[in-house]
Amino acid sequence: MNVVNQPEFADLTPSQIVPILADRGEYIGSESTIYRILRENKQLTHRGKSKSATKHKIKPIELLAPNELWSWDITYLQSLVKGVFFYLYLIIDVYSRKVVGWEVYEAESADYAAKTISLAYSNEKVFGKSLILHSDNGSPMKGATMLGMLQTLGVVPSFSRPSISNDNPFSESTFKTLKYCPTFPDKPFGSVELAREWTSKFVNWYNEIHKHSAIKFVSPSQRHRGEDILILEERAKVYERAKSKHPYRWSKSCRNWLHLGVVTFKSLRTLKKAEVVPPKNGLKKLN
Repeated sequence: MNVVNQPEFADLTPSQIVPILADRGEYIGSESTIYRILRENKQLTHRGKSKSATKHKIKPIELLAPNELWSWDITYLQSLVKGVFFYLYLIIDVYSRKVVGWEVYEAESADYAAKTISLAYSNEKVFGKSLILHSDNGSPMKGATMLGMLQTLGVVPSFSRPSISNDNPFSESTFKTLKYCPTFPDKPFGSVELAREWTSKFVNWYNEIHKHSAIKFVSPSQRHRGEDILILEERAKVYERAKSKHPYRWSKSCRNWLHLGVVTFKSLRTLKKAEVVPPKNGLKKLN
């Protein structure tokens, strides 16, 4: 303890102290031994002059119904011009996994983001309800027009923690499904109109036909409308009837088709009021 608390070592970690001493021909113990001694003496704390790293606390939330929490992001769609892309804005309802809003534009901007989300808000008739909108930390997500629009609608913005790449998993998973879809074009899109046309077909398939593994293999739209409860009950009855007819084929209980009543989201980091800065000239009109 006397060595590591000397002024020259007071702000260094054991992994730095040990090789310095070794260069002087001294060995007092391994890094793990020094860490253990520091821990026993309650000195295993931040030792430098700089402030210790700040960890942003996440606020887990339990979702019980659609339109309580949306997740959104932007992905690139390649165009025929090298280095030029179209940008797909996609909004997912975390509870049901339904795509509740989307649009393809020729640029990334907070204005386009605000327009897309405002339209989804209107189409889903969320007025008066408590809604959280989660995204990563990109500039379109934190632009003044975007945050001003959310403030006007009463939507609470939430953002991924800095440097945490998997804090927006629902949007990333949907983008993977989109780009690995068998119908995804092998060649770049020739125009933004063609990109929109294909995306419209994909969203219809994803919402209405696709059986989503995370929601017991019902379609997102079925879960969004609450139809999955009856569908899963009927599936359970089918399995029970099959087991009663051929019990020797079942070594355990029937497959679990219980309705997923609660979805837990663990990556919320809502902005403090001081971080929400509306546009200087008021909220722009979104045409």
